[in-house]
Amino acid sequence: MLKIQRKANGRVLFTLSGRIEAEDTDELRRLLELEGAGSDIAFDLKDVTLVDRDAVKFLTDCEVDNIELENCPPYVRKWIGQERGRPRRKKRNARTDKLQNREQGNELE
Repeated sequence: MLKIQRKANGRVLFTLSGRIEAEDTDELRRLLELEGAGSDIAFDLKDVTLVDRDAVKFLTDCEVDNIELENCPPYVRKWIGQERGRPRRKKRNARTDKLQNREQGNELE
């Protein structure tokens, strides 16, 4: 079951919790349409526990449409890269670089 919370303060943040499955993507698309074109929108995926392939395709489309995916679980990030058919482009910042290095076991002390 997916839980969706909306917060708006200059940008709209949807915090998603639980499983994201095919039937949930229709509801998420509807919510995005309600926000309108040009809105600054992000999904916080910190509490997402499981996604299916349709959900990954949806999240891939979201990124293409400049919707930010915050706190994206590493396995989802990898799957999104596979769906795109190419390696994920790395966003350069200290926080994500440190997390990526930790995941790869390359963290410098």
